[in-house]
Amino acid sequence: MSRASTPEPRTCVSCGRTIEWRKKWERDWEQVRYCSTACRRHGVTDTDRALEASILDLLAARSRTSTICPSEAARAVGGGSGDGDDGEAWRELMEPARRAARRLVAAGEVEVTQGGRVVDPSTAKGPIRIRRA
Repeated sequence: MSRASTPEPRTCVSCGRTIEWRKKWERDWEQVRYCSTACRRHGVTDTDRALEASILDLLAARSRTSTICPSEAARAVGGGSGDGDDGEAWRELMEPARRAARRLVAAGEVEVTQGGRVVDPSTAKGPIRIRRA
């Protein structure tokens, strides 16, 4: 297969990261859904779906141009206000909240920003914000 005819990248069903075509997947490309064995094992849980819903609900409750931090969704699902006195279970949901945001980006529902600019959520490092697409 020539470089010009490589298939379009896909999005991992679990983490929302971009999956680039590889020669080893030539025969199975139509069945590739996960970027790694870890993502295949993890899949999409009820907590992941709750985080996606929380992100959309938080954005719906704000003005069209407002953004949220993934920690707001993590707190909404995991409990806690973040002031330190009521537990920190929500911190474990930070990476799952970022994964939920990436899946929503792939679905065209939200955008991920850094410094006010839209960024690729698959490669974004550091603090991010989420806004409606």
